[in-house]
Amino acid sequence: MPTEPITRNVLGLDLSGRFFFTTTVVASPAASAETIIASLTIPANIAAVTGVDLTGWAAYTVGTNGTAVQLRLRQTSAVGTLVAASGALTGSQHGAAILSADDIEGFDTAPVLPGQVYVLTMQVTAGSAASTVSAVKLRAIVV
Repeated sequence: MPTEPITRNVLGLDLSGRFFFTTTVVASPAASAETIIASLTIPANIAAVTGVDLTGWAAYTVGTNGTAVQLRLRQTSAVGTLVAASGALTGSQHGAAILSADDIEGFDTAPVLPGQVYVLTMQVTAGSAASTVSAVKLRAIVV
């Protein structure tokens, strides 16, 4: 079957109403509790044909005794529906008092628009003191 030729492009089409992001650090994890480090609400009443593409990134320093970090993307809250989880990020670059940066990708096939809230959370394994999140980015693209 031949490939359909491209007959149009989006060069003059404004798609900014489908892209949402935040760079605000909400909080840093205290000890080993799962903590919301970024939060984003999609206020637009637009159709999500296939879902919402999510990207989260964080720069952080792990607190005392921390041995691993896990990032999660969730709907609504720290106990909301799980969209994606990084699994335990281990190794010398994730140890206590070391500045690290990691990202996570997810795709939500069941967003409720308008008003869907997404959170990026961080949990430190064996953390006995607060970790510090120095920068974040949480981005949602409605497709």
